Amino acid sequence: MKAILLPVLIFLVLGAAMGALLAVASRVFAVKKDERAEEILACLPGANCGGCGFTGCAAFAKAVSDGEASPTGCSVGGAEAAEKIGAIMGVEVGGMVKMRAQVMCSGTSEFARKKYIYEGVPDCVAASKIGGSDKLCPNGCIGLGTCVAACPADAIKVEMGVAAVDYTKCIGCGVCTNACPRGIIQLVPFDAKHWVGCKSEDSGKKVRQYCDVGCIACKLCAKNCPEKAISIENHLAVIDYSKCTGCDVCVSKCPRKIIWSGEQQGKLGLVIARIPEDALKEVE
Repeated sequence: MKAILLPVLIFLVLGAAMGALLAVASRVFAVKKDERAEEILACLPGANCGGCGFTGCAAFAKAVSDGEASPTGCSVGGAEAAEKIGAIMGVEVGGMVKMRAQVMCSGTSEFARKKYIYEGVPDCVAASKIGGSDKLCPNGCIGLGTCVAACPADAIKVEMGVAAVDYTKCIGCGVCTNACPRGIIQLVPFDAKHWVGCKSEDSGKKVRQYCDVGCIACKLCAKNCPEKAISIENHLAVIDYSKCTGCDVCVSKCPRKIIWSGEQQGKLGLVIARIPEDALKEVE
């Protein structure tokens, strides 16, 4: 009987000792959890789009709780999420402006000239490595849909060779802005009244050679804007959205018809390229 009880007793003692050691070790080597990270995560939209620069919402929440990211870093969550996160972190958060993506190019297949016919991989990055893509314009939309594939909200499609954003789906994450090899997709205020549908920084003479609708830096928009909200930078008209009131003067003065208004976008659907004036009258 003793031969049976002794081993059992030894195992019981060893088990108790190991259990005690594990309990002590779990407390000594425990990784302290910041409860704020969980609270911050609950404030986020859960899109996991990566627009904040982190791998997902959980990673962003941890970075904020660790002081490595700003409470305003989630553009998808916007001002509401930023205010909640700021309250958790005990910091004041300034007002955030809701943003949307805008493709700054009007050079559709009808108006932008090409150097050759591209029949390779349907990817803008791949095409840009072959002579800068098939388009003559070095700043025009390549139109092979790399941004479409990258968009987590299915808010972009290619229309007539140019990418276009569906505002009703865009979450303003900025993933497409990083995906575009030409850098022609920008985040603008969601309620922006106007935008310049061109990103070319070449002289007007060069622009005329490769595109029928590119900005030629004629300065008519800048000279006629009553709010002085437009300037010419690197041969390109640029709008200061904090000053723009949406008066439409620039739209009517632009000889190339590439300063667009939200009203036109609404009437024409996703197509953002310039169209003949007769066609515009048909939708008015």
